[in-house]
Amino acid sequence: ASWVSANAVGWATAAEIDEVGIIRALGLAALRAIGDLRAQGVVPEEAIVILDGNHDYITPAGGAGLSVTPVIKADRDCASAAAASVIAKVARDGLMTGLHDALPAYHWARNKGYASPDHREAIRRHGMSPHHRASWSIASAPTLF
Repeated sequence: ASWVSANAVGWATAAEIDEVGIIRALGLAALRAIGDLRAQGVVPEEAIVILDGNHDYITPAGGAGLSVTPVIKADRDCASAAAASVIAKVARDGLMTGLHDALPAYHWARNKGYASPDHREAIRRHGMSPHHRASWSIASAPTLF
């Protein structure tokens, strides 16, 4: 995203999410992104970290010394949070498209990993891949399609 001075997207693997849970994995991913920002010259301790939602998952994960502020609907009400949301969504969609190239049976280029009917059917036919979270049931997930 060349339209921002610095940006980073933190990732947690499906295995990490299954092992430590989604909240701790969010914290790990956030700390990875913060580390990448630090490598770009950003001093996170001099910034305010705005989280979209009502829970601070960064401080318990090791983010002591950071000013973390959870804000409900931040992606709607805060321009920097909205921009971060777009950057993350584009990065995730790119990741899913790349995974589709490796495992086309799951139709990730089309469904981006959401619980679409074709994705559910692919899991039924082929089982879960290492990129699926075993701790999350796609069968009970609402579908956007």
